[in-house]
Amino acid sequence: MPELPPKKVGIVTCSGEELPEGTVTRLAALRVLEQLRPGETVTICLPLFLAGGEGDRAFARFYPTIAIDGCEKRCAYHGTARYSNEPAASLVITDLVKKHGLDKPDGLRKLNKAGLQAVEMAAHEMAAQVDSILGKSWNRARGEFGQSNNIEQPEETTTATCSCGSGIPITKLNISNQEITVVGLPLIFETFQEKDKEPSAATLDEIMDMVKIYNHIEIDAEPALRAEIQKGYEAYFRKNEK
Repeated sequence: MPELPPKKVGIVTCSGEELPEGTVTRLAALRVLEQLRPGETVTICLPLFLAGGEGDRAFARFYPTIAIDGCEKRCAYHGTARYSNEPAASLVITDLVKKHGLDKPDGLRKLNKAGLQAVEMAAHEMAAQVDSILGKSWNRARGEFGQSNNIEQPEETTTATCSCGSGIPITKLNISNQEITVVGLPLIFETFQEKDKEPSAATLDEIMDMVKIYNHIEIDAEPALRAEIQKGYEAYFRKNEK
């Protein structure tokens, strides 16, 4: 797979507005995004994600995500797993409430005391999950988080950012007069070129295997897509040949 450092963690929340627990998920996520771990996290819009939002789905295929759900249905978790990758971590508010012996959250627009307590607990648990995913550790001597070598320092920001701007390339190919979107193709080409994998039938097989990890390919479209990817990699390899 392309070696992409987990610079950001995507947070996808429950969209259940009819439950107080759904409100808890969104407020907890906002607390993490804007206050606890700004610069290290981005938000993934679940309705847009399920509707086919290319930026969100591309992000979730290449980078780790945390799903926070209000109830046992776990819509955020299952939606992410179905359309991209299984989340790296998950949190369910009803389980959290039960675990800590809290009263049931109440209120949709304005949470009760128990709901606000659940928000704080969920936010701090998510922040810990972010730290674990990014490989951060607490330095007791300095009283701050240490950074592993492949993690960039967080950006100074107080505004939640969206995964739509993740920078993951999306290539659109015209196959038999039909536009097909292929996620991450330049990154895949770069990975094989860096390994000095010359264009060949065997290399193409490997490239196609990797393409299929991140993209759903219809069986009928595969031969034509394979031919386009072959031409694309040959051109890329020659252009960047050492």
